[in-house]
Amino acid sequence: MPIPEEVTGDEIDKDVRQELQSLPKTLAEDVARNLVMVARLLDEDPEAAYGYSRVALRLASRVAAVREAAGFAAYANQKYSEALAEFRAARRMTGSVELWPVMADCERGLGRPEKALDMAGAPEVHKLDKAGQVEMRLVAAGARRDMGQLDAAIVTLQSPELASNSVQPWTARLRYAYADALLAAGREQEAREWFAKAVESDRDGSTDASDRLAELDGVEFMDALDEREGEDGPVSPVAEDDNDTEDGAKD
Repeated sequence: MPIPEEVTGDEIDKDVRQELQSLPKTLAEDVARNLVMVARLLDEDPEAAYGYSRVALRLASRVAAVREAAGFAAYANQKYSEALAEFRAARRMTGSVELWPVMADCERGLGRPEKALDMAGAPEVHKLDKAGQVEMRLVAAGARRDMGQLDAAIVTLQSPELASNSVQPWTARLRYAYADALLAAGREQEAREWFAKAVESDRDGSTDASDRLAELDGVEFMDALDEREGEDGPVSPVAEDDNDTEDGAKD
C-alpha cells in the first residue's frame, strides 16, 4: 500500500522504535512507516488502517507492537475474533495486562458478555493502572447491558471515579456511559444531569454528550448545508426547540 514520502517512520513512539531494533534496519523502517499509517488512519479510515496493519504484520509478526497495532486495526473494523487473537499474541510476548479491557470488549463483540464479566473479575484487573480499571468497569457495564441487566450496569458504573469532581482522561466517557445507562433505564432527569456533567468534562469532544443533552432538552440543530428558503432568500440554519418562533432560536 502506498505511503506518503513525508512519512519516515521516525514518528512512532520511542518504545515501539526500540522493539523494532531487533529487525534489520531497512525492514524496521518499512514496518515503522506502516505502523505510522495505522495510527494516523485508525479513527478516520479504519479500513485503510487495517490494510497497513496487515502489511506490518506480514513483515514482522514476531514484534509485539505490530501484533497490538494489528489488533486495534481489526477491532476498529469489528473483526473481533481476529482482534482478540492479535491481542492475546501481544500479551504472550510482553506479559503485560494492559490489553485486558479491550480483550474483554472483544468477547462482548463476539456475543459472549458472560466471558467479559468473568474477565472483569479476574486477578489481572488488579494489575491494571487506574485508567485500565476504569476501562474495565466500562466494559463490564456494557456486558451487563448486553444481558439486559440495566440496573446492574448502573451499579457497576457507580464508583469513586464517577463521583470525583476531578477531571481525568476517562471522566467524560465514564459520565457519558452512566448517563446513557440511566436513560436506558427510564431515569431521564438523572440522565440529563449526567450528560451535562459529561459535557463539562469532555474537553476534546470524545463523546456526543452535547448532542444527547440537546436532544433531551428538545433542541433540534438544522444541518448547515440545508438552508431554509424564506421570502427574502435563504435563511441561515438555527437551533430550534419546541418553543421557538420564526424569529430564531430561544435564548
